[in-house]
Amino acid sequence: MVFSLKPPKWSGSRREPIAGHGSKAIVAAFFANLGIAIAKFIAFAFTGAASMLAEAIHSLADTGNQALLLFGGRSSRRAATPTHQFGYARERYFWSFVVALVLFTLGGVFAIYEGVEKLRHPHEIDSPIWAFGVLLFAILLESYSFRTAIHEAKPLKGNGSWWSFIRRSRSPELPVVLLEDLGALTGLVIALVGVTLAFTTGEARWDAAGSLAIGILLVAIATILAIEMRSLLIGESASPDQADEITAAIMGAPNVVRLIHMRTEHLGPDDLLVAAKVEFVDSLSVAALAEAIDVTEAAIRAAVPVVNLIYLEPDLYNAARPAND
Repeated sequence: MVFSLKPPKWSGSRREPIAGHGSKAIVAAFFANLGIAIAKFIAFAFTGAASMLAEAIHSLADTGNQALLLFGGRSSRRAATPTHQFGYARERYFWSFVVALVLFTLGGVFAIYEGVEKLRHPHEIDSPIWAFGVLLFAILLESYSFRTAIHEAKPLKGNGSWWSFIRRSRSPELPVVLLEDLGALTGLVIALVGVTLAFTTGEARWDAAGSLAIGILLVAIATILAIEMRSLLIGESASPDQADEITAAIMGAPNVVRLIHMRTEHLGPDDLLVAAKVEFVDSLSVAALAEAIDVTEAAIRAAVPVVNLIYLEPDLYNAARPAND
């Protein structure tokens, strides 16, 4: 049954996101990684360490990644157009997916290639004091960036685990920054261990092994991010808590008899689409039914502010008919 009282309201306007999306964490990570990348390239010039070059490329990739996240956030706020009538909120998902690809190729694959090359053709580390100094400096900056990301993410994480937050968050930026910073800190420790062993043992292959380990780590992180961003790009539903709140809002609205079925999809982190088939009191006039729909929509938005688009179809419940029909 298709029943429409009025055409959907559409305009080219685009409302601002309800919640922030970790801009402070992204900016902190951008400047931290930029400073670290410059320092690492200088250290590589003095030491010739493979793990140092791998880390420099990694930090350079991370710097570009933060710029892509900022660009995606800005692009997502563009006004809807006749061609893209649901707006551009998915830009944030797309550019976060690009970040995963950059991290995989420019970060992980390059580090593995560099490690293999230095295993085949070892290069003695020159001026190791530069490597130690820069790595310690980088650990300090990266720790600050990681701390900022954790502080930004904690209110959104709630009581769940960090892994659950990364898997279930509909906002892509903070999981990306958190995993990048965690990977960067781990990579720095690996590089420090590799350079230390290469210097103390005189065996340059320890440095190459460090570069290999960093590459494998980055590829693993990039794969996790790609999987999560793919899921968001395809379209994820509202969280269970949000779905319960929307259901309660519909059932608590005046003149609603029952919720027959409902579908939700995140068009973006702060743009939730709700489509539902609802049974209203059958004695309502057309005008009263239109008013009841408006009241129900207002209740949904009050309960879950990220709901942007709502399509409610009035229908009559039939137990013999599948709920999805």
